[in-house]
Amino acid sequence: MTAATGRATRALAALFALLTAVQLTALLGDATTVVHLTKPALMPVLAGWALVRGGPWPLPAALLCGCGGDVLLQIGGETAFLAGMGCFAAGHLCYLALFARAGRGRAAARAEPRTAAWAAAGYGAAWLGTVALLWSGLAAHLRLPVAGYSLLLTAMALAALGAGPWTGLGGALFMLSDTLIAAGLADWPRPPVPQFWIMATYVAAQWLLMTGATRDAAPRPGPERALVGPWRP
Repeated sequence: MTAATGRATRALAALFALLTAVQLTALLGDATTVVHLTKPALMPVLAGWALVRGGPWPLPAALLCGCGGDVLLQIGGETAFLAGMGCFAAGHLCYLALFARAGRGRAAARAEPRTAAWAAAGYGAAWLGTVALLWSGLAAHLRLPVAGYSLLLTAMALAALGAGPWTGLGGALFMLSDTLIAAGLADWPRPPVPQFWIMATYVAAQWLLMTGATRDAAPRPGPERALVGPWRP
C-alpha cells in the first residue's frame, strides 16, 4: 500500500465513522434533517473506501445500489418503497456474483458438505418462517414482492457465509435489519426507536461485507487467491 493510498484509506474510514455516528445520534435525537442529509452519503463513502482497498467492481456496485435504496426509502410512500427494495435487490445480486465466486475458491472448498447443508437448511428455515409469520400482516399486493426480495437476501447471506466469517456476519446482520423493516410493515412489536436499530444493523452489515471482501486483497502464493483476484481487470 502506497503512502497516498494509506492516507486515502484512513480519511475515508474516518469520514465513514463520523457519518455513522452523526446518523445514529440524529436518529436517537429525532433530528430528521440531519438524518436525511447524512444517510445518502454513507454508502458512497463506503464504496470509495472499498475501491481504495482494492475491492472488485461488484462490491462498490452493491454499495451504490444500497445508496439508491436508502434515498428511495427516505422519500416514503409505497412506490418509493418498492423501487428502493428493487435497488437493494440489485445490490444483493452484485454480492451474489462476488461471494459465489469467492466461496467456490475459498471457505466453501474447505467446508464439510454436511456443514454447508445445515447452513443452507437453517437460512432456508429462517426465510420460510419469517415469510409465513409476516404473510397475514402484509398488504396483499406486497406479499409476493417481499417474499421474493427476502429469498434473494437469504441467498446473498448464505453465499456471504460461504465466503468467510466477516462477510457471513455481515449477511446475517443484513437479514436482521430487513426483518426489522418488514416487522414494521406487518405491525409487529419492535424495539424502541426502531429506525436506530434498523440503521445500526444495516451500516454494520455493509461495513462487514466490505471489510470481508477486501481484507485479503493482496494476492497470495499457491492455489488460494484473494477474494478480489478473479475480478481484477
